[in-house]
Amino acid sequence: MGDDHAVPGASELGQEMYQLVTELYPICRSITGDGVRRTLELVGRHVPLETFEVPSGTQVFDWTVPKEWNIADAWVKDPRGERVIDFGESNLHVVSYSTPVRMTVSLAELGEHLFTLPEHPEWIPYRTSYYREDWGFCMSEDRRSRLKDEDYEVCIDASLEAGHLTYAECFLPGRSEEEFLVSCHVCHPSLANDNLSGIAVASFLARHLSRLDLRYSYRFLFIPGTIGSITWLAHNETAAARTAHGLVVAGVGDPGPFTYKRSRQGSAEVDRAMCHVLEHSGSPHQVADFSPYGYDERQFCSPGFDLPVGRFSRSPHGEYPEYHTSDDDLDLVRPEHLAESFIQLLAAVELVEHNGTYANTNPKCEPQLGRRGLYKAVGGQADQEAMQLALLWVLNQSDGSRSLLDIAERSGLVFGTVRRAADALAEHGLLEETSPASQR
Repeated sequence: MGDDHAVPGASELGQEMYQLVTELYPICRSITGDGVRRTLELVGRHVPLETFEVPSGTQVFDWTVPKEWNIADAWVKDPRGERVIDFGESNLHVVSYSTPVRMTVSLAELGEHLFTLPEHPEWIPYRTSYYREDWGFCMSEDRRSRLKDEDYEVCIDASLEAGHLTYAECFLPGRSEEEFLVSCHVCHPSLANDNLSGIAVASFLARHLSRLDLRYSYRFLFIPGTIGSITWLAHNETAAARTAHGLVVAGVGDPGPFTYKRSRQGSAEVDRAMCHVLEHSGSPHQVADFSPYGYDERQFCSPGFDLPVGRFSRSPHGEYPEYHTSDDDLDLVRPEHLAESFIQLLAAVELVEHNGTYANTNPKCEPQLGRRGLYKAVGGQADQEAMQLALLWVLNQSDGSRSLLDIAERSGLVFGTVRRAADALAEHGLLEETSPASQR
């Protein structure tokens, strides 16, 4: 695996990921149901997936796998038979997990089941009722304000009954049984950034890694939010214990700066790797400390597991106006943003893959590098000075206790430069690897 941030064909890759987002966008997903299954079928065209079905009612720690929800149609009609709310226009119009309903109600009664966004009168909000049986509709404030004081026919053609929770894994075996966990959620309807961008980037990262000789084993999870990670952890405690590094990937297609949220451990290797990559990326970014609020990192980082799992995003959830609204659409997500997110994630993966520990085989004073041709053998003219400095740093710090990431952090050099220096020194017998990442 190379470790340069430039990825050949990044533009084409961005378009491929965006095409997957486009294909997934119309599907009505929720935490269970056929929308999730259809989503996983489309992802499975790009990477090999094993799909799991967990029955409703299954106890998973303090939670219970809920009933399965599916929806065929929904609408609100005025007395003239006109659909003033139509699920066929937008799957956000129905509160996710709404119970089946067919009745005629007054505007006042309908209003008790309507949700709008007065601050964004043209947008439709996204709302759920996962664990409380109820029903409702979402609509734009503009359309809500035009409803007349009359009776309306309400229909939600849905089912909420015993079924299954569906999730999938893509497992890529490496030379080590230690695992790198990558998780994304598959439970939102037509929301392009908050859901589909993470699915697309995770899928294509898995596809890319599947073609490589890997040190770590990689486990990609495509799961419904919260209940999915809880269910996976409840059924996979042995696999979870093998997690050496992990990332939750979400909201990676919008134009906002990169955001990395540290794991509960705070200074796990994956935390340091992501921070190092972003620091040297040349792109705007921010790093947030762990908090027990957010996406599935809060389950992986619960104290009973305390896995080294951080979260990688662009604009954090809830911190961009389009979040959980109809304006989180195919115009908010762009191919170039997906490609940039992919590049940063791949750089962090490559750093972890190659972060070995070495011992200097000639530790008493500097070895003569010039007669070995090392100064001329590595790097081009532009980075010759950095490479020469990296050679000296690696030789000086490689006492068997410091990793290449330790050296990169202390020297201020880019990890890739430090790694290339270590490779060159090892080729000339001046370094020997004492503890590769897969043995730590």
